[in-house]
Amino acid sequence: MGAYLYLALAIAAEVTGTVSLKLSDGFSRLLPSVLVVVGYGVAFFALSQVLKLGLPIGVAYAIWAAAGVALVALVGVLFLKEPVNLAMLSGLVLVVGGVVLIEVGSNA
Repeated sequence: MGAYLYLALAIAAEVTGTVSLKLSDGFSRLLPSVLVVVGYGVAFFALSQVLKLGLPIGVAYAIWAAAGVALVALVGVLFLKEPVNLAMLSGLVLVVGGVVLIEVGSNA
């Protein structure tokens, strides 16, 4: 499996773990609580494989973190009925834009 495939797995698992953290209600609900532990475990394992395959840590972590932030925010708005406003959307655009600059800079 290539580095970017592992990175996609790490992102999906981290988003699953984070959304499950919200749904666990302070670890008082069993299934979401288990998904938190499994999600983060898979996320960190997959991220370790990304680094082992040679993707620079700054690039890998920036993509992982920014994609996670953006996807968790999207899930919050679409499925958890959390509010969204222009300031939040602007912040997400800046985060993603920052990652693009890190990626471009690492290839220069």
